[in-house]
Amino acid sequence: MLTTHSLPDNIDALKALVLSMAAEVQQWQESVSSRTHEIERLTLLIAKLRRMLFGRRSEKLVRQIEQLQLELEELQADEAETLSVTALPATTTARRPTRKPLPPHLPRQVLIHQPEAPACPACGGDWHPIGEDSAEVLEYVPASFRVVRHVRPKYTCSCCEGMSQAAAPSRPIARRFAGPGLLAHVLMSKFGDHLPLYRQSQIYQREGVELDDATLADWVGGCSRLLRPLTDTLRQHVLSGDKLHADDTPVPVLALGRGKTKTGRLWTYVRDDRPSGGKAPPAVWFAYSPDRQGLHPRAHLKSFKGVLQADAYAGFNELYQDGTIVEAACWAHVRRKFHDLHTSRACDLTREALEQIGALYDIETAIRGSPPERRRAVRQEHSKPRLAILHDWLTTQRRC
Repeated sequence: MLTTHSLPDNIDALKALVLSMAAEVQQWQESVSSRTHEIERLTLLIAKLRRMLFGRRSEKLVRQIEQLQLELEELQADEAETLSVTALPATTTARRPTRKPLPPHLPRQVLIHQPEAPACPACGGDWHPIGEDSAEVLEYVPASFRVVRHVRPKYTCSCCEGMSQAAAPSRPIARRFAGPGLLAHVLMSKFGDHLPLYRQSQIYQREGVELDDATLADWVGGCSRLLRPLTDTLRQHVLSGDKLHADDTPVPVLALGRGKTKTGRLWTYVRDDRPSGGKAPPAVWFAYSPDRQGLHPRAHLKSFKGVLQADAYAGFNELYQDGTIVEAACWAHVRRKFHDLHTSRACDLTREALEQIGALYDIETAIRGSPPERRRAVRQEHSKPRLAILHDWLTTQRRC
């Protein structure tokens, strides 16, 4: 760091030093500006890919977004490091991260910092408070292991020699030393944070706790058995409604003995009667299958009767054959097909379909949040005629 004592006395040397520092500052400015532009480019690209992802789910697209997100995080970290090391002029255009207020529900710890001198160093008088400055810092207390020792004293009666002892507290999994908090953490890390058991084992080893993969897997299996009545009740509640939303998503699954992963399916069934004024609590039931064959949703929904909203997956078609399940097709999927056709080869048919579907979207946007009775009345008055127009247009016009 330069000080007044380290500056050269020679004018020419001082000018050379100023020019050198100006060139260095210019170099830093160009570096930061280039990094800022790259951050903006990646941010826009990620937003574009996320919009594409909303329309069409793709594992390759998900991996591309994740890779760009990692690249963006690296650039933002480099930018923060550069700004903390080098004091750039105020003219720099580096984008600062947006700071949000700290959550009010978090517990607060107040640390009061008193002056070093207990009294005024000038005259020795006592200090009198006139106000204060405060600033909050977000801190993290790492999770830690602890051993809970359960002690059950034994007592005997001095008169009759009878004995008494408290019953042993129950454990989530019989004959296992894992407490409920640890089991919940393992399950949340595996299924919520997608942290495999072998990685959890490595993390726990850093805390000096040896928990191998087999032990953790045994706990996960025990918790699955323990929670089975809850999942069965949840499934029964979801399927007892008369309106259901269904979808599936691919999940990578380890192929045992092959050293690689295969693609399984996670079927999602949602019951939410709130938009129609229902009082039943909303719920989601998940079901796993090793593939995407239509026999899986047919087995899942064999006892369901009502309206099913799903995509155009052919595996659902057999469910609509006997009339016990009524199909509610997805307009987003319908519009996507017409949009793809219009993009590749525009014609009057695709243009009219997109306009009518867009008008239906506008109607739904206008009545969003309205009571169910009003939404139904508006749909009967405005949406139904447009659906009739769209149906007539599609049946009378020739293909593009």
